[in-house]
Amino acid sequence: MRPPSIVLGGGGTAGHVSPLLAIADAIRAARPEAELLAVGTAAGMETRLVPAAGHRLATIDRVPLPRTLSGDLARLPVRLARAVRQAGQILDTAAADAVLGVGGYVCTPLYLAARRRGVPIVIHEANVTAGLANRVGARFATAVGTAFARTRLPHARLVGMPMSATIAGLDRTAARTAARARFGIAPDARLLAVTGGSSGAASLNRALVGALPALAAAGVTVLHVTGRGKQIESAPGVALTGPHYTQIEYVDGMADLYAAADLLVARAGAGTVSEVAAVGLPAVFVPLPHGNGEQALNARVLVDAGAALLVRDHEFTADWIGARVPTLLHDDARLAGMAAAAADRGIRDADRTMARLVLAAADQHVEGPAGASGGAR
Repeated sequence: MRPPSIVLGGGGTAGHVSPLLAIADAIRAARPEAELLAVGTAAGMETRLVPAAGHRLATIDRVPLPRTLSGDLARLPVRLARAVRQAGQILDTAAADAVLGVGGYVCTPLYLAARRRGVPIVIHEANVTAGLANRVGARFATAVGTAFARTRLPHARLVGMPMSATIAGLDRTAARTAARARFGIAPDARLLAVTGGSSGAASLNRALVGALPALAAAGVTVLHVTGRGKQIESAPGVALTGPHYTQIEYVDGMADLYAAADLLVARAGAGTVSEVAAVGLPAVFVPLPHGNGEQALNARVLVDAGAALLVRDHEFTADWIGARVPTLLHDDARLAGMAAAAADRGIRDADRTMARLVLAAADQHVEGPAGASGGAR
């Protein structure tokens, strides 16, 4: 049987690209001979992240769905038709045996092109509330995996969130000393890690800086990931420093941050929530205050289990941090209970599960009906 050819679609944000790459790596590990091609747009993070991970990338036009009556809405059919043609050309050139989609603008045209060609579609949906592309594609998909049990899609099954092997395999206790040494944190510190993601979160940053005197007085050490270009300054051009405060703009490899922290404060993106559960890290989630509320829904599974706290963005103030965080960080029994509750709900093998679903669909396509050979390219 010839090697399967698999096209993987998704992009725009790290929330789409990261699970795509985790699944691609799991496919490559299971079947090194498989031919893999990622598809994204020219404007997304995939243009940097996919080649850096050693995978090939093709691009098609970005076709967002206009939210209001406008000229963009009138032009949508033409733009979508063009993107479907581009996606079809990619599938034909790759002689695709299966399409994996993780959502995003690129996936709707890719799903439509695959359906026209009879190429099986496998979908992963990261959020509790499924995106439009995956709601469309799930109707005719061969298999659908979800990161959360509450996600409602046709053919859906819970598989968890595909994540990097360094996080999925993390032993926080074993990695703690080395991780803290990387950031210059004392081994016995009560460490609060705060991150708003690679782009940062201005409201989280402001609240934390206002709470620093109270945290220092309570013996809490802070590791603050401010976001690229969002350095906190004590004077113009002078980075804020202190005996209990360390700031960095970006972390390349979140496993070390998770291993170093006693408590994490973060937004509630699906990837972050799933990674926190997988590694068993107590957390305070501050969902984005805009959008469709999906971040609060993502966090709910851990909040309801007692593994995390949820604080609305407007309630996450310096006063809230000073009143709540030191008490929590000095309560070893509660932290241990939160960590255990998170780990009980963590799923570490989603990448391999999704790889098996994709390869099964591709192998069936290669064999053809009634086990016939799929032929040579």
